[in-house]
Amino acid sequence: MSVIKRHPVITFFLLAYALSWAAIPWQSFFAPGVLVAALIVVSLTEGVAGLKAMASRLIRWRVSWVWYAVAVAVPLSVKFASIALNTAFGAPAPVITEFNVWYSLPIAIAINIVNPLNAQLPEEASFRGWAQPKLQTTRTPLAATILMAIGVTIWHIPLFVMPQFGSSSIEAAATIAVTFWYAWLFNHASGSSLLTLIAHATEGTIETSTLWQASGDTTRLTWLYAVVWCLVAGALLIFDRGLWTRPAADVAAADGRAAQRVGIGA
Repeated sequence: MSVIKRHPVITFFLLAYALSWAAIPWQSFFAPGVLVAALIVVSLTEGVAGLKAMASRLIRWRVSWVWYAVAVAVPLSVKFASIALNTAFGAPAPVITEFNVWYSLPIAIAINIVNPLNAQLPEEASFRGWAQPKLQTTRTPLAATILMAIGVTIWHIPLFVMPQFGSSSIEAAATIAVTFWYAWLFNHASGSSLLTLIAHATEGTIETSTLWQASGDTTRLTWLYAVVWCLVAGALLIFDRGLWTRPAADVAAADGRAAQRVGIGA
């Protein structure tokens, strides 16, 4: 138990790997395992207070409307930019089924938010709901996010290498980049994992892998998508350097004030 308390985040990631990868022999991936791992580690190391803090971040809705707009606009912009670039490089114009009727996109986002079997809810409740702020108690957001990017990307490795998931290794670059985007949004949006959940749910609404039948067009899109996300992450790092270098004490204090506004102890 002392080892777990000394290294809770490492323990969390190791347990998340074990639980999520346990389904690999059945050609599957148990995404909710990451949330189960967080709940176990938080219960053992922080008790009820830690679970309440984790829940506080997931229901932290008192955030400026600007961040709600950003949470939706950025992932959609990256999707559209990647699709437009792919078309410019020769792919035929795709038909996006999520826009067949006006309410298709909001419904798809809502389903991604509430469905515990999808990756979005388990990931955001655990990665941003606990691991990111836990690392930021003793590190700058930049240092914490670098560690998060490593841990999160390793967790995704089976998705990159197992052909039944339809992913490729280049998507690891996009995973690293979006980890910086989610960290940036999380820290600007008063430590709300609800906002990162909305962003993550939005990112997963348009299934780009089915937009083109030709494998060359799909492969090109995968590269373009990773490049666009890397450009976004680079811009966030360059033009908002002050956020990434904030002292850990300042970040923790801001998280505590945000938790008090919700009415749940941090």
